Amino acid sequence: MFGKKIENKRQGQIDSLIGAGTQVAGNLRFTGGLRIDGEVKGNIEAADGASSSTLVLSEQGRVEGAVTVSHLILNGTIVGAVTVTDSLEMQSKARIVGDVDYALIEMHQGAVIEGRLVHRGKSVELKLAASN
Repeated sequence: MFGKKIENKRQGQIDSLIGAGTQVAGNLRFTGGLRIDGEVKGNIEAADGASSSTLVLSEQGRVEGAVTVSHLILNGTIVGAVTVTDSLEMQSKARIVGDVDYALIEMHQGAVIEGRLVHRGKSVELKLAASN
């Protein structure tokens, strides 16, 4: 009970910031929370085992490269493939140019995806009630 509250609080915490006007060229690997207000030209991924990783891309933020995270809150632009293992929230100015693999998605009016959407839910095993 108490551990769950701490875990949820941790999920929303921002540990690193790439500020507005900052340009990064190269791949980024992070744990915890990362907020991008600037521009990244390279792939972004959560470190192995970072099941609570959160990427926040603000309205002025832009990424040109593949993104692989647990949670993504997007109001900027991503040009590249996006893989979100838990939840994707696309706010009104969000734009993705590329394919999106997701488990849960929330899209606000005005958000745009130019690519394929592929749902990656938990696999469900069907058992038929047929005789052997």
